Amino acid sequence: MNQRERIQRAALVVRALGGVARVRTLHGQHVSRHDIDLAIHAGLLARVRNGWVAEPTADRMLVDAARHGAVITCVTQAKRLGLWAHDPEPRLHWGVTPGSAGGKPAHVQVHWARPLVPRHPDALEDPIENVLALVADCEPREQALATWESALNQRLVTRDALERLPLKTRTRALLRDAVPFADSGLETYLRERLRWLRLHLTFQVWIAGHCVDLLIGDRLVLQIDGATHTGEQRDADIRHDAELMLMGYRVIRVGYWQVMEQWHLVQDQILRAVAQGLHLAR
Repeated sequence: MNQRERIQRAALVVRALGGVARVRTLHGQHVSRHDIDLAIHAGLLARVRNGWVAEPTADRMLVDAARHGAVITCVTQAKRLGLWAHDPEPRLHWGVTPGSAGGKPAHVQVHWARPLVPRHPDALEDPIENVLALVADCEPREQALATWESALNQRLVTRDALERLPLKTRTRALLRDAVPFADSGLETYLRERLRWLRLHLTFQVWIAGHCVDLLIGDRLVLQIDGATHTGEQRDADIRHDAELMLMGYRVIRVGYWQVMEQWHLVQDQILRAVAQGLHLAR
């Protein structure tokens, strides 16, 4: 293998490792320090910090984590995994080994807690078990529960596996209440917020050829419109609302923002409808 081929191989090995890699790991893949230096000189790799290199086009979150000796975790990693995570702040969440040096950027929320699952020296992203444990500590209960249920729903982790971990009391209570059936965090929020009514709640049920977001009791329908609820979609929903009312259902239609930011008004509508018995079959 000539020099050009060795340089290209060094870059390819880094790419196979996710675009950011420890030099020691590259040595284990039979990539010499000399080849790494040549690849850096050729612009195929960049030195992140002592002992770490990356491709020039590597994921910037991974590069920054490697540069500071951290792993991406908590809400940030939950979002990267496609889980429901309610965190409007533009902060990054990193996990670091207890006792390590500080010096982290101001826009980063640093978690110093000892991880449930040991972190491999090559890891730049926390395992899902560590992510959920930190979300439980970091986020309000309702928001944390939504993330946990999203993870269970997507089968990124099982309840049995979580139950065998040494969870904190608060975290174990979260696991006890989590169900794997919620299709979105919004469903988790509604179930938690309306649980005290002790009414039968049915999510994502098909009625009159369309799926409704929530059926409360026998006849009260709650529909939640997203930000793109316009045009043909709105016309179709109006027709469906009319069909539901002709079938004896009562419909409350609200916006996503109202559920998230003006819940007291939405709740008031639901309670008044329940008080009038509009959730009961006549």
